[in-house]
Order: sequence, then C-alpha cells, then structure tokens
Amino acid sequence: MIPRRAILRSIPSWQITLGIALLVLGFLIAAQLRTEAPRVRYASNERVPLVETAHGLQDQQDALKQKLLDVRQEIQTLESHGQGSAVVVQNLNDRLQQARVAAGLTALHGPGLVLQLKDSSKPVPPGDNPTDYIVSGRDVRTVVEELWLAGAEAVAVNGERVTASTAILDIGGSVLVNAAYLAPPYQVSAIGPTGLFDQVNSSAGFREFAVSRVEAFGIGVGYQEFKDVTLPAYAGTINLRYARPDQIGPSPGP
Repeated sequence: MIPRRAILRSIPSWQITLGIALLVLGFLIAAQLRTEAPRVRYASNERVPLVETAHGLQDQQDALKQKLLDVRQEIQTLESHGQGSAVVVQNLNDRLQQARVAAGLTALHGPGLVLQLKDSSKPVPPGDNPTDYIVSGRDVRTVVEELWLAGAEAVAVNGERVTASTAILDIGGSVLVNAAYLAPPYQVSAIGPTGLFDQVNSSAGFREFAVSRVEAFGIGVGYQEFKDVTLPAYAGTINLRYARPDQIGPSPGP
C-alpha cells in the first residue's frame, strides 16, 4: 500500500493550486447566491405597496385636475353674471353722480351769466338809513331765487356754491353764504339755458327788486353772459342735525 504522503508528492503542484482556486471560486459563487436571494424576495414583496401608492397618487392628481376644471367653470359663470352686475353698478354710479350734482358736491361748467350787485354810489340824504344803500343779504337771496325760477341749474355767490342747505344772511357789514363772510361787490354766477337773463329780467319778482332797490336807492346791478361759466363744488359740511330720511309707507297716526 502506497503511503498518503507519497501520493500527494506525486501530484503536480499546479493541479493542487488549480483545485484550491476552483474550491474558493465555488465558495464565492454560493455566498453570492445566498446574498442576492433575500434582495430579490424583498423587491418582489415591496412591489405591491408601491404600485398601490402610485395608483393612489394618480387618483389624487385626477381629483385635483377635476377640481381645477370645476373652479374654472365657476369663474366663467361668475364672470358672465358679473357682466349683468357691471350694468347695475354703472347705473348706480350714474344715479350717485346725478345726486352729487344736484347736491352741489361736483364742480360744474357750462353756458351762463354773472350778475353783479354792488352798493349804491348815491349820497345818503339826511334822515335816510345808510343800510338801505348797501347790498343786503335779502338782495342776494332775491337774485338767487329769481335765477333758480328762470331755469338756472347751478348758482354760486362769490365762489360759494348755493345748495339746498345754503343760508344767505346779513352779518354786520357783510353777507354770510354757507360759512363764508363775503364782501361786496357780490357776483352771482349761474349756469343755465340761453337767454337766462332775459327770463330773470322779465319776472315779476326781479322787476319789483329793480324798482324797490335799484331805482329807489341806486343799488348797482350789472350782468354779462358767457359761453362757459365754472362753478366750484360745495366745500362745506353736509351733515344734517334735524332732518331724517322719511320712512316708506303710510305715516303713523296721531
């Protein structure tokens, strides 16, 4: 029987080296297979939840797209309704502007005239009252009233716009219009139709004023018509202390 050592010595060294190399290679391949098996199983196990998540995100995106389309449709609907609302708003603005004009809160210009009142230049006879020879608040009120009656659309006295709440009063040697103390001469400006002064001059009230004040005491009256007269807006307060809006409907009984 040949000893084991003798057999090993008889095998060439390169065969031993090759066998060891093949053994190590087989070990590495087996180790690699064992390492990759759990990774493949992990990937396959996680695929179902990932797919479900992707589907869920897609559903959310579709819902958001639909919501966006709904909002756009709502905006278009509001815009179409807004066209009708714009007409209503424009009508309200037009009515508001008309109210502001009627209240004297807007500056105006147009054809009209300027009528001037100035104190008398006549000497005051002995025994007469000197105040009869100066322009009074009543004189200014008379001219303003006659202009309104003749068709004037807007009136101002020395740049003070006359409104529904304007008071024209004698204060000392001046005339109070609104909250302004005015000194003579008094220029009453008015915007109105052509021939406005002819209408004023032909009225019974103005003729009486001419007789009682112009002829009797020499109060000066002059006028000039213009193609364009500018009247400022009323600059005072419009707060009312006593007036209240009237209630719609029948008034309460006693």
